[in-house]
Amino acid sequence: MAPERTAWGAAARQVRDGMGPGAALRHLLLWASRRHGVQSVVSTSPMTRGLVRRFVAGETAADALAVSRALLAAGMRVTLDRLGEDTRDPGDAAATVASLRRLIDALRDAGMAPGAEVSVKLSSLGQGVDDELCERSAREVCRAAAGAGMLVTLDMEDHRTTASTLRIGARLRAEMPDLGLVVQASLRRSEDDCRALAFPGSRVRLCKGAYQEPAALAWQQRAEVRAAYVRCLRILLDGGATPLLATHDPVLISASHRVVARHHGGGGHEHQMLYGIRPDEQERLVAAGEVVRVYVPFGTRWYPYLMRRLAERPANLALLLRSLGDRG
Repeated sequence: MAPERTAWGAAARQVRDGMGPGAALRHLLLWASRRHGVQSVVSTSPMTRGLVRRFVAGETAADALAVSRALLAAGMRVTLDRLGEDTRDPGDAAATVASLRRLIDALRDAGMAPGAEVSVKLSSLGQGVDDELCERSAREVCRAAAGAGMLVTLDMEDHRTTASTLRIGARLRAEMPDLGLVVQASLRRSEDDCRALAFPGSRVRLCKGAYQEPAALAWQQRAEVRAAYVRCLRILLDGGATPLLATHDPVLISASHRVVARHHGGGGHEHQMLYGIRPDEQERLVAAGEVVRVYVPFGTRWYPYLMRRLAERPANLALLLRSLGDRG
């Protein structure tokens, strides 16, 4: 544990002294999201509990339903994600499927299905260990959602899962064509992926990408990622796809509106934003007549998700690093 504490302490001192550049801090948090030793420190910090409550609906499905009910009442839609990734055990994958089926039933029984969607990480279903099991499990979730009148989107994770996720998604779409897929604009391959997904009825969540990827595979600079995002959006619109604009970046939101308006008058798209991030902007977009869907994560395995969110928000990142650095 000493190396992890040393890294945290050095970063905390840089933040405290005003020396640490935002990019370096972001890389540190993304590094920490994959370190079990750091997880034990973060999970026991009193500072963490408030940050978790800000970005995660809670640890139970009941928590997620309560948050979703409030968002739906405010005129938004929701997509719920049971946190958990990189499952290696078939029993854990089966437990994830059972949990998602219970969630779908609860949303249906509460009358929330029409405004709700379920997001699924294929790695939580054993992707990379047993692709056939993963696909069968995902199909079971998709069929349950379809029976309840709900949508499903397959979340995208780091570049190692991109080809597999799109391949499994394509097979599932043969039965359920409204299945949503995700493209991360920061990956250099994504324009080609968008061309393959750009056809009428294709729901594509277009995001920047929240994972630390090598420069050979991904754009690194903010301007490069923004430009790639707009190029991907144009490709999707040219092919008649339905873009799901998953960004909080005000520059990209404005640019996306201009691009969409030029293509088909501003219809046939929706905004997707994360729970706890820019709620004022979510409300503004709803008031302006936009369709807004809020991504509502829940569950006990919140640590990797939280660290990625902190990496996107330097102010919160600095607060946590100061706390952990003082402890180290």
